[in-house]
Amino acid sequence: MKKIVLFLAVTAACSMLKAQEPEEPKWGIKFSGFVNTDYFLDSRQTVSLRGGHFLLWPAAESLDPNNEDINARGSFNMLSIRTRLRGTISGPDVLGAKTTAVIEGAFFGHSNLDLNEFRLRHAFAKLNWENTELLIGQYWHPMFIPACFPGVLSFNTGAPFQPFARNPQVRVTHDLGLITVSATAFSQADFASATGISALRNSGLPEIHIQSWYTQSPSENSPGFLIGGGAGYKRLVPLIETAAGYKTTEGVGSFMMELYGKLILPKFTVKMEGTYGQNNYDALMISSFATTSVDAVTGIMQYTPTGSYSAWAEIISNNTTWQPGLFAGYTKNLGAGKDIIAGSIEGPRGNIDFIYRVSPRLLYNVGKMRFGVEMEYTVASFGTINSQGKVDNTKAVGNFRTLLSAFYFF
Repeated sequence: MKKIVLFLAVTAACSMLKAQEPEEPKWGIKFSGFVNTDYFLDSRQTVSLRGGHFLLWPAAESLDPNNEDINARGSFNMLSIRTRLRGTISGPDVLGAKTTAVIEGAFFGHSNLDLNEFRLRHAFAKLNWENTELLIGQYWHPMFIPACFPGVLSFNTGAPFQPFARNPQVRVTHDLGLITVSATAFSQADFASATGISALRNSGLPEIHIQSWYTQSPSENSPGFLIGGGAGYKRLVPLIETAAGYKTTEGVGSFMMELYGKLILPKFTVKMEGTYGQNNYDALMISSFATTSVDAVTGIMQYTPTGSYSAWAEIISNNTTWQPGLFAGYTKNLGAGKDIIAGSIEGPRGNIDFIYRVSPRLLYNVGKMRFGVEMEYTVASFGTINSQGKVDNTKAVGNFRTLLSAFYFF
């Protein structure tokens, strides 16, 4: 009996000592996401991705022998490819930092040929110290601001007015107290420049972007707001060998920059952003680059970027059940600013002069579900490209899209 009592006492003491020891953070994964179905009806043929789901702009006029516009024909579709699955992973501290990781994908596919197939969206790990964060992996392009982007119902998320891309990257973010700064070095994967991802790889340098912002949380006596901006640079080397068989190292450099802000008031929130970009094709925008000269013997080309600017604004209700909202965006082709060789602008977007969009929406949130309707009117102006990459002799066409959407979040 004494041995049994002694054994129980020792066991209890060991249990108490173990309970006092700090426990190591445990590995774990938490799944989240949503199931989504969208129905959309267009008044015109469109330039879009994945069966028309990711709308960019209306298709240009295309006249048949009877002078009738072939693209003046509506269409519809119903798809569930936006359905998304996200795994958030937690683990033990490393190098004195809290660690997390995310794997996220959707059934959007990589092209119309693999529609409905699972596609990687985000895959990154983060180390968080007291004032510094290191992110390594695939995440949003640094000009896509998760705290300030269009909350439209459409999957295009405001493109081509809002830069839209996901990129493999290394990003360092540091809190300086009044402001936060970040620096990102990144490459291209699914979202590529007009001549493909090899042009950035051949440069031997990643794209670089530096950004800073200031945030104030809302309180009873004052509104919340966010204001920030950034700038970046990339260099492409489109060719390493000319058509005549000569080695070439000629490249084209380009700059991108943005300013953005958000104001959070008791009843509604206002967001806005303005960007200027050269060769921003990889962010689903309308500028690229062109050839200015070709050596008659070697075939070595000289290049210059084309530019564009864009601006968008949005107002949305802060009501958690019924949420009306209104989005408006505009983008303009600025050309090259110097003489280019005719027909040398890379990609199919050089003949766009401007695009604008207005889209009101209404969301209804109930429990784990969301229902929404959005009316999206987009106008694009097309024409002929002049000697400096600007667009003349333009004609505008418009598309009216009605989008109905349902989500189940988990």
